[in-house]
Amino acid sequence: MKLLKFLFIGIIFGIVMYKSEAASWFRIFEMFQFQSFHMYGIIGSALFLGVVGTYLIKKKNLKAIDGEPITFTPKDKSFSRYMYGGVIFGLGWALAGACPGPIYTLIGAGYISIFVVLAGSLIGTLLYGIFRKNLPH
Repeated sequence: MKLLKFLFIGIIFGIVMYKSEAASWFRIFEMFQFQSFHMYGIIGSALFLGVVGTYLIKKKNLKAIDGEPITFTPKDKSFSRYMYGGVIFGLGWALAGACPGPIYTLIGAGYISIFVVLAGSLIGTLLYGIFRKNLPH
């Protein structure tokens, strides 16, 4: 039953991403060419909601639906982890035209060619797991 809840939320998220054109290769191309505000508006809205939501969870000590407390684990602050990770992520996003969320949205929309991107992302995740201890964090 718990998995159905997550599946339902994922389907709704996918529909929102598809209808807002956040999964559109052309919208992503426009963003990287600085030709349109569309994707920056979506990303900025998500960032704003994330910051406000995190603030409210911490301020009001809100709990999850099942009553468990919501905890945040502080991460080490380092320039290299975000710089190298951001560059690799951005290059993959620009090359494939999709970050991890839209991959599943495009699969659901019936774009067969996106399976190549899914395979690449899974191989990248596997390589990260293998070399994680040797990478800067």
